[in-house]
Amino acid sequence: MAKNLYVFTDGGAKGNPGPAAIGFVVKDNFGKTLVREGKSIGFATNNIAEYRAVIGALRWILTSIKEQPLTINFYLDSTLVVNQLNGLFKIKNKNLKNLAVEVKRLEGKINGKIFYHYNPRKKNKESHFLVASALVR
Repeated sequence: MAKNLYVFTDGGAKGNPGPAAIGFVVKDNFGKTLVREGKSIGFATNNIAEYRAVIGALRWILTSIKEQPLTINFYLDSTLVVNQLNGLFKIKNKNLKNLAVEVKRLEGKINGKIFYHYNPRKKNKESHFLVASALVR
């Protein structure tokens, strides 16, 4: 039986580029929070931080979730990153292209299906709060 995960991610930078942080929340089928993580990632752009949040969540899933196959629904407030990961937008920036390759590499290690959805910031409050908190530290 496939396990469903719902992953809410966000990334941000003060100054763009500037001090940056990521946040992600992973929930199970029943809405139970499995992990909440927010951390500083140094100096980056908003888009790099958005990608790094997805990568952080995928790495957590790979090391923490043993039950597979999985159906993973990611929710991001970055239309650019959602459309790039869904193959709708070409990735022109070299740094973002490298991060997208890393996302696809990690996806390949997961037995299941992964979907990326746009989620407005007002519905992505928990992961956004984790980013804001990490930027304050």
